[in-house]
Amino acid sequence: MLTIKTGTAAHLERLGAEIGPRPIGSPANHAAAQYIEQVFSASGLEVERQEYACTAWEDLGASLTLDGAPLEAESNPFSPPCEVTAWLALASTVAELDSAELEGRIAVLYGDLTKEPLACKSWFLKSERDDHIIRLLEEKKPAALLTVQSGAGMLERLIEDWELLIPSATVPAATGLALVQKPGGTAHLRIASQCSAGTTANLVARRAGASAQKIVLMAHYDTKIDTPGAADNGAGVAVLLGLAERLGRARLYYGLEFVAFTGEEYLPIGDDEYVRRGGEQFDQILTAMNFDGVGPWLSPTSITLIAGSQPYQEHLNHVTRSYPSVVWVEPWPQSNHSTFSWRGVPSIAFSSVGGFRFAHLRSDTVEWINPARLDELVKLAAEIVEGLQDKPLEWARPKA
Repeated sequence: MLTIKTGTAAHLERLGAEIGPRPIGSPANHAAAQYIEQVFSASGLEVERQEYACTAWEDLGASLTLDGAPLEAESNPFSPPCEVTAWLALASTVAELDSAELEGRIAVLYGDLTKEPLACKSWFLKSERDDHIIRLLEEKKPAALLTVQSGAGMLERLIEDWELLIPSATVPAATGLALVQKPGGTAHLRIASQCSAGTTANLVARRAGASAQKIVLMAHYDTKIDTPGAADNGAGVAVLLGLAERLGRARLYYGLEFVAFTGEEYLPIGDDEYVRRGGEQFDQILTAMNFDGVGPWLSPTSITLIAGSQPYQEHLNHVTRSYPSVVWVEPWPQSNHSTFSWRGVPSIAFSSVGGFRFAHLRSDTVEWINPARLDELVKLAAEIVEGLQDKPLEWARPKA
């Protein structure tokens, strides 16, 4: 059995440096789950492993040439393999995509079409614009897709959908420049990849309180395909594990539930499995707290409250006055806390604001994370939990 060191710095090092990228279905994802389960158990918690099926994907390399000259390209996650030689077809806007002849060609998408990643077909928050782009791509039947990364010096994969069966790769801005400057050129794209049936699992750790009601603390441990995921979200998991170590044996009125979610980055999401197994539990949760994107040296901690009462907001304002490095921000939905807030559970979301961008990039490494900031967040979150022990369930919720 792995020797477990305690403390947020040790947990961050284990997840973000030793294990590294942890996409769903991968051996590293399973290793991270095993580690989290061991820490929970060592903290005196009862652990439930919520395993479910997912698509595992392995990147075996990609190559791209334009009229014989090699260019840089990276396979998009879940892309099927291909070996394609074809003319290029260019589109930078939805209108250009509407009129483009793509069948049998390698479609180069850039500009407005790639200003952000394309939402997955099954993602319930996808926009009408994403739906329209996906429909056009499937109807027009390109042989393959090349999506151009708009930011120079970075690479974030722009299509990540196991249901979109068109081979695709993301290319950096310099490659995109070479492609759009040669619209009549012939490209050769080779993608070597493998999809297989896999599994992933949420880890749900519990300790009973005097009440049957509970407080839920959470963070997701999975990552995108090739990021070490220190800020997103090894640091959040390190805080969650630090709280488990601090509160796992504390005498509290409310029960505690610690949830290490998987499938936050790629579908299917772990939240759905948690809801499926949990049934109608949400009316028994006093509050939920999510830790996602916390701890960078260059970014202060942010906090927001969603679906909470005015007295709860005032209580949190009072507590956070002792933490001048913590900044209040507007509510945001893009993480696991939304599963709770949309069901009426008062939810706190911790993240960070300003500074350098890390999420989903290869540069998201542990040296950018400030361990003292993680320890401060453990202290703040524990203070919030302890300060709620005399509050009735209805106190935290807005009056109907």
